[in-house]
Amino acid sequence: MVGRRSLGRRFGWLWAAYAVSAYGSGLGFGALPLIAVLVCRAGPAEVSALSAVGPAVGALIAVPLAPWVEFRRKRPVMIVTDLARFAVMATIPVAYAFGRLGFVQLLVVSALVAAAKIAFNAAGGAYLKALVRPDDLLVANARFESTNWSSIAVGPPLGGAAIGLFGPVTTVVADALSYLLSALGLAAIHDREEAPRSPGESPVRAGALLDGWRHIMGHPGLRALYLNNLLVAGLIMATEPLLAVLLLRQLGFPPWQYGLAFAAPCLGGLIGSRLARRVVARYGRPAVFRTVGTLRAIWLIGLAFVRPGVVGLVTVMAVELAIIVNMSLYTPVLATYRLEHTPGHLVARTLTAWSIGQQVSIATLTALGGLLADVTSPRTALTVAGLLILATPLLLPRHERTPRHEPELPRSHHA
Repeated sequence: MVGRRSLGRRFGWLWAAYAVSAYGSGLGFGALPLIAVLVCRAGPAEVSALSAVGPAVGALIAVPLAPWVEFRRKRPVMIVTDLARFAVMATIPVAYAFGRLGFVQLLVVSALVAAAKIAFNAAGGAYLKALVRPDDLLVANARFESTNWSSIAVGPPLGGAAIGLFGPVTTVVADALSYLLSALGLAAIHDREEAPRSPGESPVRAGALLDGWRHIMGHPGLRALYLNNLLVAGLIMATEPLLAVLLLRQLGFPPWQYGLAFAAPCLGGLIGSRLARRVVARYGRPAVFRTVGTLRAIWLIGLAFVRPGVVGLVTVMAVELAIIVNMSLYTPVLATYRLEHTPGHLVARTLTAWSIGQQVSIATLTALGGLLADVTSPRTALTVAGLLILATPLLLPRHERTPRHEPELPRSHHA
């Protein structure tokens, strides 16, 4: 089983650091829009800007960071980005305590945290590739995926209760402290990480900024998976605000039912992630990409048929559960394939390019979905998203290419 296979002490610290920050983010899920409404008296347009513009600006900030991350030791980069997120998030409760918290500050925090997250994930993927054996990558990615979904299932309900008891910035404090604890966990690894080879030229040259996208678009398998992921992630996330308006405003669902409709299905992420290794071993990775990649997409249209009452609640939960089980099985397989098919000297830039593209896609499709809902209705916009995503399996690769040959990566002294 995935949960019983030992990957060593250093991976244990890495996983623990990830878990702490994931649960902190789970507690703080949706905290910034909530603070914008409760403290800054923001309207719908400002809340939408905070949800879409902040991460999009963060993605742009992350573009020049990619080469910087690539040619530095990855664990120190992860520690620095954790500390940066702690410092940036901590400004919110401080400003709130002095009565100086404003919407612009929330927007800046959203952008900087998004940029730091992209840099952290890029460094983390490169570090993971050097830390564990190639045949353990899927096990490692499945553990991260399982932790991610469990944090989303548990964190938001607890965060909502904490806000009700202790005030609107409570979960932001917890989220900020989780980054500090994550940095301490990473520091405890005591890894003698080799310095990356110097590229022999400025790592921030214009061409280096685009190397990640060049690699993705030049590799047929990665290109197909990337384009598919842009649309699937964007369309699924675009339904979140639409469904909130439909359920809370038009169908009259109480807030606790709305929260339950999204939190409970996240437990399905534990199922899919734990099945990933066994499903790949039995059916092969190409079949997982084709079949599970398709199954991620076919359920979204069900959200357009939600009705009031218990039947509507069960419908939302069933659709979300089906999507999450398939996503949590598919995602670690995709993450492993991406690492296997990316040379060591390009991992950070490739993962950064992937994250930036996904953030921009989510922001763009969320904005377009909101505009369509304003012109028509949230149900119409949900229907359009559900129909469009049905075409995304056509972008999935039809067969798997063998990994490109690359020179052996310099490994840690203790590897």
